[in-house]
Amino acid sequence: MKMIFPQPLKKGDKVAIISPASVVRPEYIDGAAEAIAARGFVPVVMPHAKGPADGSYSASEYDRTADFALAWNDTAIRAVLCARGGYGCVSILPAIPGSMLRANAKWLIGFSDVSALHAMLQSCGVASVHGPMARHLTEEPADDPSTEALFSILTGNDPVSWSTPASPLDFHGEAQGRLRGGNLAVLNGLAGSRFDILRADPADEDVILFMEDIAEPIYKVERVLWRLRLNGTLNRVAGLVFGAFTDYRPDRNFASMEEMIRHRILDWGLEGIPVAFNYPVGHQRANLPLIEGSQAHLSVTPAGVTLEMQRV
Repeated sequence: MKMIFPQPLKKGDKVAIISPASVVRPEYIDGAAEAIAARGFVPVVMPHAKGPADGSYSASEYDRTADFALAWNDTAIRAVLCARGGYGCVSILPAIPGSMLRANAKWLIGFSDVSALHAMLQSCGVASVHGPMARHLTEEPADDPSTEALFSILTGNDPVSWSTPASPLDFHGEAQGRLRGGNLAVLNGLAGSRFDILRADPADEDVILFMEDIAEPIYKVERVLWRLRLNGTLNRVAGLVFGAFTDYRPDRNFASMEEMIRHRILDWGLEGIPVAFNYPVGHQRANLPLIEGSQAHLSVTPAGVTLEMQRV
């Protein structure tokens, strides 16, 4: 299936804001709308982005799904910004046909629980942006590097290339492949479904896989890595990018998440591919946007890490 890359945004284009998962503070939605307007675009806050809340969800399952479909089917809207992750995106997946997503492809932006929506788009061949959401756009200055990078992608700069400092944990090398990934726990929750972008498929092209997570114990991340080892996924990837793993504690086996990951890479004989650690993506201030589905080139050297993404 040929990957579809949405058209670049132009001044005056509409950008919808939806809340497909957990409850969002209204001021974050308002702040994101202001940031979008300041860039010359027209923010459209979807009807249920601010509720009414349904327990921990931003709105009922029906209303969250309706907001997504309404934004996607509106041809005047050229991008959809997810206000927050949390939990809840998975409930949207069964109701959205892939034909709808491909017929009116546009940029979807978000991370964390939004990884489920990225997986949905990947499953039907539509590229999307794993990147900052409403809180980031509200709290960080307009010239924040991750924010600048996000709008650079949305307005069509190609190729996109980010260079970041090296980590002493890195494994050096170069690789090319289709860029996929996101929140590890969310993607693992899709295992065995048609949205499982972590599955091993010999027919797939080379993949550069990126991962991040928050508040997951070391052993739970290790368990997911074992699944990817046992199902063959880690044997077929061309390169690995490990982002931020935050809000966890050391355990009796490993002092850090990175120590566990590096131990497993060596144990499984994966040190022959490029592996980047502590990449600035995930639940932290530095959250560089990545184009899911892009053709990427990963270079990991003692001097630093370069990830270049092309819309092909």
